[in-house]
Amino acid sequence: MSDSEDEAPDRQLKIVIMGDGASGKTSLATRYAQEQFGRQYKQTVGIDFFLKRIVLPGNVHVALQVWDIGGQTLGGKMLENYIFGSHGIVLVYDITSYASFENLDDWYSSLKKVFGKETKLPHVALVGNKIDLEHMRTVKIDKHQKFAQEKGMSSHFVSAKTGDSVSLCFQRVAADILGIKLTKPEVEQHQKVIKAEIVQYKNEASAKPVTNKPQKSSLCSLQ
Repeated sequence: MSDSEDEAPDRQLKIVIMGDGASGKTSLATRYAQEQFGRQYKQTVGIDFFLKRIVLPGNVHVALQVWDIGGQTLGGKMLENYIFGSHGIVLVYDITSYASFENLDDWYSSLKKVFGKETKLPHVALVGNKIDLEHMRTVKIDKHQKFAQEKGMSSHFVSAKTGDSVSLCFQRVAADILGIKLTKPEVEQHQKVIKAEIVQYKNEASAKPVTNKPQKSSLCSLQ
């Protein structure tokens, strides 16, 4: 992967992120483009725009224009202008919010309305976000897979918070658009594996006397 602006890209791809507010669209975009995660939710008004340069197999340099569309734009007059000319659409929902999954039908319908019956849709990717909260999942994986298959979408699961599979998701979307197959090493390179640290607590009764060695503290936070 390269962010060098000196290298002229072979292709430029416009990727639009759509979905309900609070589904993690902006967190997903900023995690991918800037490798950051904002803990406080801030609603996107209109659009945010990010640029990411990547290199696909075959030394294909690609400039990804990532457009983050505000959740309130569904049905808005500007929606058509935002998604016009896009090469890929990333439909995002929150795996802990069944409502955000159900509303994907409305987002998909608005997408088809913009492009019309005669125009082929751009590549559409179904992305289940917040897999770091797997224990709070309300959307079953088979529901996700069925929806993706019925609509002809590619299927992805990510965590914008931890970064798990975020880079791989966009890498796969860009490769699918350009008809490039990713090798296994390429996939593994962009699939970030998150390991949780196990913290063991001892009873006060069985605790050993305190020594002068500096103590380390571990904090596990679930959001």
